[in-house]
Amino acid sequence: MTFLLLMKKEFVVKSIDSAPDGAPYVIISLSSLKELKGGNQNPPAAFGSPKVMGFSNMNDMMKDLSKMMSGGGGMGMPSGVTQLKLEMHEYKEMGLSVGDKVFLELSKAETLGI
Repeated sequence: MTFLLLMKKEFVVKSIDSAPDGAPYVIISLSSLKELKGGNQNPPAAFGSPKVMGFSNMNDMMKDLSKMMSGGGGMGMPSGVTQLKLEMHEYKEMGLSVGDKVFLELSKAETLGI
């Protein structure tokens, strides 16, 4: 017997960025409605945006670098943001814009039996 497990979440398109390597795809950044309603006044920088940090000695640099890497979910990626890579034809078909409400649906087939 096969069951289908389903999860559906609601998001808002936060940003749409071109591929960092110039390839024919875009990076769509999504924020959950919970995070937006939480009053996050200073949203994290978009994917690929440079982050400027000042330091006066090597110890400060290492501390700041650690904060940047860990505080944003790794490699400077903003925390609380879900990112999708869409091919150009998928992006054009959907006609997405910043601020659009979207749903992300994940499903997994589970097989039970002996």
